[in-house]
Amino acid sequence: MKNVTLNNGVEMPILGFGVFQIPEEETQAAVEAAIAAGYRHLDTAASYGNEAAVGSAIKASGIGRGELFITTKLWIQHAPTGSVEDDTRRSFHNSLERLGLEYLDLYLIHQPLGDYYSEWRAMQQLNKEGLARAIGVSNFHPDRLVDLIEHNEIVPAVNQIETHPFHQRAADQELMRGRGVQIESWGPFAEGRNNLFTDPLLSEIAEAHGKSVAQVVLRWLIQRDVVVIPKSVRPERMAQNLDVFGFTLTEEQMGRIATLNTGASLFFDHRDPDMVAWLGGRRYS
Repeated sequence: MKNVTLNNGVEMPILGFGVFQIPEEETQAAVEAAIAAGYRHLDTAASYGNEAAVGSAIKASGIGRGELFITTKLWIQHAPTGSVEDDTRRSFHNSLERLGLEYLDLYLIHQPLGDYYSEWRAMQQLNKEGLARAIGVSNFHPDRLVDLIEHNEIVPAVNQIETHPFHQRAADQELMRGRGVQIESWGPFAEGRNNLFTDPLLSEIAEAHGKSVAQVVLRWLIQRDVVVIPKSVRPERMAQNLDVFGFTLTEEQMGRIATLNTGASLFFDHRDPDMVAWLGGRRYS
């Protein structure tokens, strides 16, 4: 497994296993299968509702804690009767308890909404206390990311954003690289939108390597030094998604995939007022 080194020296596997949209009752079995297949990097979130199942799978696996890289995410804190910083710490410890862990490898602000400056101050303290080995953000556009960096002590180690062949985020990645922030992809397969799995160009490249389109997409991201967390509930697909280190896309093939970029989200825009209102109305602890 290839690792990337975060800006504080923490090593992070470039390929992990995500559990977004896996029902809670199916999550433990899926994560156990992923760990058995060889995954050591697991990604969840308070808002996914399956942290406890991920924790149960970790415990059942018998794998030593030091061999695993575990990420979860902080939802927007509302703090109706207290401070956002206090609520952030409370939410962090709730996640830690559900996961059955003593520390996290990476803790992310899930949405660039609400008082995320107070959230970040609390997370900086969690990092200093060794409870979160690294801290970062998710879904931050460049302007908000730079503003957060400019006005805080710790630079986010990671920014997890929508990144796939139809929304490639090359300019975002270049800015992050200059600021010491690791890009991480969510939705690497675009959930199959735009007929990704039957796309003629991707299919042609896959055939040339004797691989699947999914493997080509993961290889394309890894060659760009993008951390990626594909999801599957099928053990054979989990194994296939790990099998992407034995071939290399040519510069010509990388360039052809670059032509698929539309420069736009296939899901939602965090700058859309209706989406901001919808996200802000969600409650998770």
